Amino acid sequence: MDFQLDRKIGNNFQSATTKEWLVTNGIGGYSCGTLTGVLTRSYHGLLIASLQPPVARTLLLTKLDETVSYQGKIYELATNVWADGTIAPQGYLQIESFAVEGTTPIWQYKFADATLSKKIWMKQGENTTYIQYHYQQGHEPLILALKALVNYRSHHHVTIDQSNYLITHNSDNSLKIQANLDSPCLYLYGLNDHQIQSHYLGGEIEKNLLRTANPELQTYLSWSIANIWYLDFALAVETYRGLKDQENHLLAGIGEITLNVGETVTIIASDQPITEKTIAYQYSQHRQRERELIELFTRTKSKRKTPLNRPSTGLKEKANEIPAWLEHLICRADQFIVDRNLTDNQQGKTIIAGYPWFTDWGRDTMIALTGLTISTGRYGIAKEILLTFAKYIDRGMLPNVFPDGNNRPEYNTIDATLWYFEAIRQYYHATNDRDFLTQIYPVLQEIIDWHIKGTRHGIKLDGDGLIYGGESGVQLTWMDAKAGDWVVTPRIGKTIEINALWYNALIFMINHGEIIGQSTQQYQQLAKLTQSSFHKFWYAEGEYCYDVIDSPLVNSGNDRSFRPNQIFAVALPQDIEHSQALFSLSQQKSIVDQVTEKLVTPYGLRSLASDHPDYIGIYQGDRISRDASYHQGTVWSWLIGYFVQSHLAVYQNPKLACSFLLSMVKHIEDSCIGSISEIFDGDRPFHYRGCFSQAWSVAEMIRSYLVCLK
Repeated sequence: MDFQLDRKIGNNFQSATTKEWLVTNGIGGYSCGTLTGVLTRSYHGLLIASLQPPVARTLLLTKLDETVSYQGKIYELATNVWADGTIAPQGYLQIESFAVEGTTPIWQYKFADATLSKKIWMKQGENTTYIQYHYQQGHEPLILALKALVNYRSHHHVTIDQSNYLITHNSDNSLKIQANLDSPCLYLYGLNDHQIQSHYLGGEIEKNLLRTANPELQTYLSWSIANIWYLDFALAVETYRGLKDQENHLLAGIGEITLNVGETVTIIASDQPITEKTIAYQYSQHRQRERELIELFTRTKSKRKTPLNRPSTGLKEKANEIPAWLEHLICRADQFIVDRNLTDNQQGKTIIAGYPWFTDWGRDTMIALTGLTISTGRYGIAKEILLTFAKYIDRGMLPNVFPDGNNRPEYNTIDATLWYFEAIRQYYHATNDRDFLTQIYPVLQEIIDWHIKGTRHGIKLDGDGLIYGGESGVQLTWMDAKAGDWVVTPRIGKTIEINALWYNALIFMINHGEIIGQSTQQYQQLAKLTQSSFHKFWYAEGEYCYDVIDSPLVNSGNDRSFRPNQIFAVALPQDIEHSQALFSLSQQKSIVDQVTEKLVTPYGLRSLASDHPDYIGIYQGDRISRDASYHQGTVWSWLIGYFVQSHLAVYQNPKLACSFLLSMVKHIEDSCIGSISEIFDGDRPFHYRGCFSQAWSVAEMIRSYLVCLK
């Protein structure tokens, strides 16, 4: 289940520096960086703590720059790039290999005849990062020195300050670091094998943390306080994004330890003092949790009667085995599921939309929920998320931006609420949880009622049974880029995917209302009217669908821009009782064929056809430039899932449909190793952009793969 990269990749500076790793803690905090250790983003750091889970993410520990003294020579293992372009030190040349085990990044450094490994993981539920060094082989002791570079800022910003921090030694030889008296603390510990064992309170200790050698031969890591600023780190990705691209970090202290062959030292960075109970946290527990997730997926898949010995789809798989890439995505799926404190002092669950910078969004959560939780067998988590969001439904709408502290939720989304129906449908289909259906059905009835009579932002059911929505200055659909007061793709009117989702919601209300004995006559009438009016979306001359109809922004009222949103009218709903196809089979085929020709790329679908005058093929530049291209040609990986589903509906060829996922499997070895990026350039070579690990991208890869196997 490992991804392994050898010295050839690791020593290629440009290639290795674009590859990133990510570990998370289940409450919104994370640790991430590049394979070489070079900082290229403001979001890179060993401990980005979530101080108000799952938000208020704050950089505390930036990095540990390692130096090894061995056989009388000094070997730098760290790598930094400075504002003048200098690369110093150049420790990437010592990287023998890099691997990802589950979600854990593992390096092997080779110098002379010695090998030192490093791995990084976090504790679930705490802002605590573990950085473990193991002296694997050599002929004499080595001295490992670690420069602890720290900071205190939002992960969105950069630091130019050079004020001294408050740094003290604790009685257990740890460091306590504060930017000021009012800021949270960073605690740094350096624990070797003997210390970990002596503080352990019971249970089985992971084998590689045990020492059988004489404890008297061991040396404790000692810290010396520095309080010196290192200036002008260069952030290459922020340069590309048109943002502040230089930063200063404080060298808080230097830790040093002598290791004999076979010995291990673990650095623990946390925003809380480490007690005896937490010292014993083992890597084996972390890995066991990931193995259990894969086992749960396997059991769930078996119960769904999706055989493992099906015909090969060509996606690096063997009979009766889960493909290695899928195991990685199952582990990555867990990284997006986080705790959220609710307004009634209870704890709920939500989904981080993407790392490193997104929080939890209503739309992203509902789209990603099926692939992240239901497809992986985590039904309890799915239910908890659905109930969490139910608490915030207001005037028939789910919040787009989830409430954070005392901030009021923002209800500026037309589709999050309709995706909520689909998420509930998928949950019930997997669980037959009638009690939940009975509980949630009145909530859904209220949502339908609000859409009929009209709610915020001009969202209302028109006389033809189609949903109209939008007003000046507000972005409501998933194509929601906005720079200042400029809404790039306003899409005011009747949008095609919104109405496909509306019809899908009505069919849900009919089928599931009958299950619990509710009258569904109103929904049957509405569904019939919606279905009969859907022909208005058909652009006969082009033999595809208008993206928006009855729009005040277009002279004819109908927007002929060729966009991917029409695939949802083919993909939803499918094989559901009481549903009727929204278009004829020949029309569906024309949609799928033209989308294949004009929008499909190896990594998802373009958001706009390249022959459109507003098409922008490269996503780059400052925020305004990037927002201008965000939905005007940029490729979105999550769309591949519903394209595969629509292709399968038309051609009934699972192997052919699944073939569109092939390049995405290869992408899992790029960017954030083991995950899938948010977006890609619309032009070749389709470089990955945006968040390097996106919830709905991972979710749709899992879900659509399983759809192909049914």
